[in-house]
Amino acid sequence: MAETASAVLGVDVGTASTKGVLVALDGTILRSTVREHSVQRPAPGHVEMDPEIWWSEFVSIAQELTAPGDATVTAVGVSGMGPCVALTDADGAPVRPAILYGVDTRAEEQIHQLTNVLGREEVLAHCGALLTSQSAGPKISWVAQNEPAAYARARRVFMPASYLAFRLTGEYVMDHISASQSPPLYCLRRQDWHTDWAEHVAPGLELPALRWAGEAAGTVSAEITDLVPGLPAGIPVISGTIDAWAEAVSAGATRPGDLMLMYGTTTFLVATTDEPVASRTLWPTSGLTEGAFSLAGGMAASGAITGWLRDLTGEVEFTDLVIEAEQSEPGANGLVMLPYFSGERSPIADPSARGVVAGLTLSHTRGDLYRAALEAAAYGVRHHLETLEAAGLPISRVTAVGGGAQHDLWPQIVSDVTGLTQQIPRSTVGASYGGARLAAELAHGTDTSGWNPSDHRCIPNPAHRERYDELYRLYRELYPATRDISHALARLQQD
Repeated sequence: MAETASAVLGVDVGTASTKGVLVALDGTILRSTVREHSVQRPAPGHVEMDPEIWWSEFVSIAQELTAPGDATVTAVGVSGMGPCVALTDADGAPVRPAILYGVDTRAEEQIHQLTNVLGREEVLAHCGALLTSQSAGPKISWVAQNEPAAYARARRVFMPASYLAFRLTGEYVMDHISASQSPPLYCLRRQDWHTDWAEHVAPGLELPALRWAGEAAGTVSAEITDLVPGLPAGIPVISGTIDAWAEAVSAGATRPGDLMLMYGTTTFLVATTDEPVASRTLWPTSGLTEGAFSLAGGMAASGAITGWLRDLTGEVEFTDLVIEAEQSEPGANGLVMLPYFSGERSPIADPSARGVVAGLTLSHTRGDLYRAALEAAAYGVRHHLETLEAAGLPISRVTAVGGGAQHDLWPQIVSDVTGLTQQIPRSTVGASYGGARLAAELAHGTDTSGWNPSDHRCIPNPAHRERYDELYRLYRELYPATRDISHALARLQQD
């Protein structure tokens, strides 16, 4: 009987789906699959998901991808959306649904409380960032204050990657990138837990052991092999990380000066640097390895708006909407949209911001609206890039990843708006592929630098720059001009 080839499994839990890939050690994707899911929105500003969904979908994906038995899985890579707050008891059973990342804006009061008690400048000095809806710490405080019975049972805190690693290995660990998005629990300067503040913010919780993303969390337990025969007991499982950083790994955008731009349900940017950079508007984090750091930012809604438009206007395929948007002119025939449909994370950190479409007439089409949504995300990217530049981070190479990069229209709009050339990698599978790369490096010492070369470049069209410069100016003016009205409407929506 012929010996089967070695392969690695990568699984990523996203906002709208869980994706898995089985990858040969030369980077070839042998099989892939997806499990779609949805978040729960039990109240305005609340966005949740049951962690058991993460685990059940992992098991289903692993069973499907490993069932043919034509490859031997030698390591497992995991990643997931974040920073999330999944509180469990001492055995890892969730005490309530997980609170998701910055799209969940429930903890505004706790952000103000903790900032006042700990001191704004002290938080900035230790954590590198101010407390916002993206910070995991205030969300833990929200549970403690608003659901004391659930919190009384809580002993551990997980994010999707660390939860999968725990279920696979029994080891309670978290990677530094995820931990550093949990201010004020983590000190960026020391790259370690800030235990005094952690006891104040999360009393009674046992903090996980810290690991780097590509380090082993542990090995697959025998009980898992009984559940998924294609996962041999004893193979390593990486500690994993938040999906955006795994996406950067998937495309090799991990060197100082690299910027990873993720096109997805939300738009996310990760700039890699070799020293910590504090920011009042973006999210400084630890990096993939010791001594590495990043400065990140993310919009609360971008691709989610296109999905909303599709659902709102009837049964239609995304490919048809792209065609309609391509028929609209740059500038969407005089429309400017604020993409703050779920509030906004960075760089304005305003959970009460709301979406605005300015310039509508009866002659505008669905294609105009769809293009305006893509352009709004591009304006948001330009706002982030200007903020990165102001922070002193040089960007030498931009790589586009995620589902929205699979068609050139959206990346082309971003290049036209920002003036930046983007590298489009051969594979845009995303974070699950990044997890597989880290798993291969851990288990085999594989050089994965050639796994996912650039397929083509997206080059700015100079003919569109003047129009987009004018519209970007209007975009930046629109938010302060409508902020008070949006805040008043947000208050009405919460009544």
